[in-house]
Amino acid sequence: MLKVFLAEDESIIRETLRDSVPWEKHGYSFVGEAADGELALPLILQTKPDVLITDIRMPFLDGLELSRLVLRELPSTRVVILSGYDDFEYAQRAISIGVEQYLLKPVTKSSLLDVLDSIREKIESERSQSSYLAKFHLEAQEYEQYARRRFFERVVSGQLNEEQIFSDAGQLELDMHAKSYTIAFFSVPPEPSGPAQGFSEAIAQARKAIFQHFLKNPNEYILVRWNLNTFALLIKCGDRPFETYVRRCVDAVRTQYQSCAPEPEWYVAVGPLAQSLGQLPDCFEKVSRLWSQRYIVPTQHVLTGETLHSLTRMDDGSRLRQLDITKVDPAILLGVMKTAGADEIDGFVSQYMSSVSEALDFLPSFHYLMLSARFTAVQYALTLGVTQEEFLSCPPSHDLIGQIGSVTELSAYIRDTLIAAVSLRERTASSRSHSVLAQALRYIDENYTQENLSLNRVARQVNISANYLSAMFSQEMGCTLTEYITTRRMERAKEILRSTDRRSGEIAFDVGYHDPHYFSFLFKKTQGCTPRDYRAGKGGA
Repeated sequence: MLKVFLAEDESIIRETLRDSVPWEKHGYSFVGEAADGELALPLILQTKPDVLITDIRMPFLDGLELSRLVLRELPSTRVVILSGYDDFEYAQRAISIGVEQYLLKPVTKSSLLDVLDSIREKIESERSQSSYLAKFHLEAQEYEQYARRRFFERVVSGQLNEEQIFSDAGQLELDMHAKSYTIAFFSVPPEPSGPAQGFSEAIAQARKAIFQHFLKNPNEYILVRWNLNTFALLIKCGDRPFETYVRRCVDAVRTQYQSCAPEPEWYVAVGPLAQSLGQLPDCFEKVSRLWSQRYIVPTQHVLTGETLHSLTRMDDGSRLRQLDITKVDPAILLGVMKTAGADEIDGFVSQYMSSVSEALDFLPSFHYLMLSARFTAVQYALTLGVTQEEFLSCPPSHDLIGQIGSVTELSAYIRDTLIAAVSLRERTASSRSHSVLAQALRYIDENYTQENLSLNRVARQVNISANYLSAMFSQEMGCTLTEYITTRRMERAKEILRSTDRRSGEIAFDVGYHDPHYFSFLFKKTQGCTPRDYRAGKGGA
């Protein structure tokens, strides 16, 4: 119910209105009264009424001044002025401060109720629209992230010129204007594949804090999910030194994850400065190479040109140049096979071969690297359910077993071996994903008419995390899960509208919306016309 407060200095009028008006019957709860504006103000600020009814002439603080003070503190409150003076000046002043209605005394119960009914309908309509928009925007957030990812891919691949970038960014309500730019990657600890595996609450809170930091600073960051456990950031630089933006990005991730016990595995890579949008593809290529270094130096959480240069320079503290090939851990290659994307392999191999270049002058080291890559790949294939014979039946294009070969051939051999292992992983994952996706689609198609169908509910049904399902669904289907559900509902609604004369409210219930008004609102948002117009042939096909 809406709350109403009455300020009136004439006790007979005040008590008559208080006791004779059927407030509850008309959707109101009477929350207070006062004999003058000075007494009324603190009570109004405490009760926060939706409607204030006040006499215009009261001692100490008149109705107009009371209304002005209330509307300043509670701008959504509707004010009804009661006045015994048919004075145009009063009406003008009332309108100028935002009073909703101006009624002349004597006020009849019926006229007041007409005004109250009108105000109630207006408030409820505005609140419904606000609620519908909030719900619609919440549902649209999933699609917005998917659209951002596609936009980001086109920018960093050089598919868009500067004019197209600004045009597409405007449609996504993204501000791309900055003096300069850079791109960063940061990893997030993987969520469990099923809801019962006990994802650390501390890690979950750390992730949430990191996302909130980047999302609440849209003037500096544009956040995009790159894959299941990696996010990309477009950092918009201004007048401060470039190093300041790099440090703030790194600290936002480092501070949160270092607060977790035990500290999870995390990485941040930040690319070089790009002076213009046209330089972003080059920046992206360089940060991708930096990102691949997390496999080579797994203890180095921050990956920038400066931090990696400090690891490789020739001095008493040099590390990679002193690398003994017998100490090369096969876990580095295994980590690539398990988590890297195919697009990361070239960058990784280049960095990897550079890091062990001193050892390649020795033939045993050369053979060790070759056999290490082969044996690690075979062992990994076995974990995916592929036998050694099956994996070796499709050898890399440069098979050096039994040969000496050159460093160039060895690089190609390691590259092809890693590509084979990653491709096998992706085929296996794709097969599993298609099975999970088929289950999800089947469940949605059987239950899309239920109002409580949601991303979380579908994820529980197929026994994977909601984030994993969301990323997988959009990647495989080309739309978000929520979008898919809405489309199914709208297509069914259009079928019913075309073939029956049933009312819009009944159709809403049939397709999963228990609020007919929200159904009509969403139908117009997605189809471009109201259900009634669609039935009349004024909408799309």
